[in-house]
Amino acid sequence: MTNPHTPPKAAPQGVSSPKPADSGFAYSRAFFESKVDAALHHAKKLGASDAGAEISEGCGLSVSVRNGELENVERNRDKSLGVTVYLGQRRGNASTSDFSEEAIEQTVRAAYDIARFTAEDPFASLPDQNDIAPVADRERDLDLFCSWAITSEGAMQLALACEAAALATDKRITNSEGAGVSAQQSHFFSAHTHDFRGGYASSRHSMSVSPIAGKGKAMQRDSWYSSMRHPDALATPQAIGRYAAERALSRLKARKIATVECPVLFESPLAAGLVGGLVQAISGGALYRKSSFLLDSLGKMVLPRHVDLFEDPFVLRGKGSSPFDDEGVNVKARKVIDGGRVQGYFLSSYSARKLGMRTTGNSGGSHNLIFTSRQTKPGDDLNAMLHKLGTGLFVTELMGQGVNYVTGDYSRGASGFWVENGRIAYPVHEITIAGNMKTMLKGIEAVGADTYNYGAKTVGSILINRMKVAGS
Repeated sequence: MTNPHTPPKAAPQGVSSPKPADSGFAYSRAFFESKVDAALHHAKKLGASDAGAEISEGCGLSVSVRNGELENVERNRDKSLGVTVYLGQRRGNASTSDFSEEAIEQTVRAAYDIARFTAEDPFASLPDQNDIAPVADRERDLDLFCSWAITSEGAMQLALACEAAALATDKRITNSEGAGVSAQQSHFFSAHTHDFRGGYASSRHSMSVSPIAGKGKAMQRDSWYSSMRHPDALATPQAIGRYAAERALSRLKARKIATVECPVLFESPLAAGLVGGLVQAISGGALYRKSSFLLDSLGKMVLPRHVDLFEDPFVLRGKGSSPFDDEGVNVKARKVIDGGRVQGYFLSSYSARKLGMRTTGNSGGSHNLIFTSRQTKPGDDLNAMLHKLGTGLFVTELMGQGVNYVTGDYSRGASGFWVENGRIAYPVHEITIAGNMKTMLKGIEAVGADTYNYGAKTVGSILINRMKVAGS
């Protein structure tokens, strides 16, 4: 049996990459360019000082099963054209899903009329031209698109195999909340009057299952999934199902514990949430609104000296990869936090102007983030991290949204395992963990080598030196 807290690695599914003709899109890049150009032309004709437009299409298949039977098949296809019109420093936005010439002109007119009656905003304008991504960089191939030519029947069979693997793991797996397979893809093209034109296609495919262990009041559930840009990088349905089942089984006979103050180890997927809280606190919107617990933190220590945070937009097949940001601004790899000290924020052109700074190419959010410790050794797997924890709480699930990003106060419902002398003693549930994000971040004692990519964040388990754990 595999370790119930060690995720399965991706394994080839034997899915070949598609030919360009098999993209599955209804609209071509050339069609998109013509519609965006028409929108910009009409905006200028109306008298706009500047304008931007983005057109996109997304499509996909989602199939779910439960207890060996097909539950749902859904095919989606969405399309949109959004227009932004500037009249000096007044801005208006409008959108449509109708790509006809008449609808585009009406949409531009709507954005224009909104701008006419909107108050002036001294920070509202397109990005500065010297921040725009160079033409050569806009077409950088980051291997973000792979169409998955899977049928509804094929997706159902994969989902059934995933669920069956979970149910067959142990007789104590008594039920299932279902399994699913999703194949999604999209492409877009955008342009604006500060000499930007660009777009690309991307895909995201996934497989998941949620088994239930035990019976009656003793029931415990857990889940697992695999999500990748390319279908051939997904873990096998058997590995996903078995791992989800082992996680559910490991939670049986969970206990309550007495209220205590102790070190807390966050499992790597949950550790990504801590990194997300840090990112939000040093992002432009929170900073200029003064709704962050890390105001004026540039150049200051917010983490221990052994911790770094690196951002890389150019990871091949990365879920946070892009050759430019949502405004067409240049992006680059950089150390956001170096030795615990903040080297930069996450800024769009607008938030940068509000703060008297320059954009960091983060309109649309952060790119691929890698959170590391200089003290981490290759052998610092989960078992080693449990040994470093010693006696305390290993958290594997969090509930609720109890984080105040203004004050940093942190309080979440949790479940996981009580650890004694570096070994898991028993599962625990119905507890609350509490602290303050500022103190928690500075209290990071170790980051594991058990790295896991959760969305666009790659991080190992994180050990916090001390938190309050409220039990019975």
